[in-house]
Amino acid sequence: MSLKPGALEGLKVVEFAHVIAGPLSGTLLADLGATVVHVEDPGSGDPQRGAGPDKDGVHLWWKVAARNKRSVTLNLRTEDGRKVARELAEWADVVITNFRVSTLEKWGLDYASLQTINPKVIVLQVTGFGANSSRRNEPGFGKVGEAMSGVVNITGFEDTPPVHTGFSHGDSVTGLMGAFAIQAALYRKHTDPDFDGEWIDLALYEGLFRLIEWQVIFYDQLGTVPGRGGNKLGAAPAAVINLYGTADGRWLTVTSGTPRSVSNVAALVDEPAENYATRKDQAANSARLDKLLGEWISTRTLAECLETMKRLEVVASPIFTVEDMIADETFRERKIS
Repeated sequence: MSLKPGALEGLKVVEFAHVIAGPLSGTLLADLGATVVHVEDPGSGDPQRGAGPDKDGVHLWWKVAARNKRSVTLNLRTEDGRKVARELAEWADVVITNFRVSTLEKWGLDYASLQTINPKVIVLQVTGFGANSSRRNEPGFGKVGEAMSGVVNITGFEDTPPVHTGFSHGDSVTGLMGAFAIQAALYRKHTDPDFDGEWIDLALYEGLFRLIEWQVIFYDQLGTVPGRGGNKLGAAPAAVINLYGTADGRWLTVTSGTPRSVSNVAALVDEPAENYATRKDQAANSARLDKLLGEWISTRTLAECLETMKRLEVVASPIFTVEDMIADETFRERKIS
């Protein structure tokens, strides 16, 4: 039996990009069968090659980040290197870059220059602050994008400082949004007979900002600046959402998003269902339900909690470590681990 080709087989992509945000877009395309050529600097290569722990001299993060790609070294500071780069751009359907705007213009690898050799090229250009802003030539990294997006301001507890998430959140969301934007451009190319190329100008803060854009209307209409609420979501219609410690030292998240799910939590701790019949009732009694649930969980092991919660259809999950993921039946069934 032959394997089916990837959905993007035949798509040609060249990356003049390094580290995470731009290259992640290419990785996602490569996962679906696109031919992705990753251009690196001679000698040192992509800085991401040296990120994180290594085994037998190979850095493990790089093995994940560079999967399914082809790599070539070019000295883009020389005319010979730039000549080959332009040949690659002429060959490609998509160009991904995250170099500074002024550098791309100097090397003739900006969108306007690439269009002269490939009129229908799609260019994803990732920058810290936007290629048309006054800060277009300033360096930027994902954590700065996170800070600007508002996500760090609402992460953490009310009486503690803001907290960054424990991974490259800004870079990763930018990479995902970039891949999505490329697909939108490819659809337009396929359906619009007048398609004349596409320039996708994506700043590192914009993807995360898009995901929490509700903060803007809260401020505009109510004068409210959303703040940190710990494990709870102030904007969510949920009477219960929190983390709780079990008797055997594990952590469990319990959440609710519908009246029925709240009623199930109430039944678990022997609370009268009528006290949680409406959204107004749930809001009024949320703190009590949270306290009772925390007390109930604290006297039981994780296994005991999960067994009872499954029977009562209380929506809950342990806080997974990577070791838990590898051992988990659902992960195995989904062929993720």
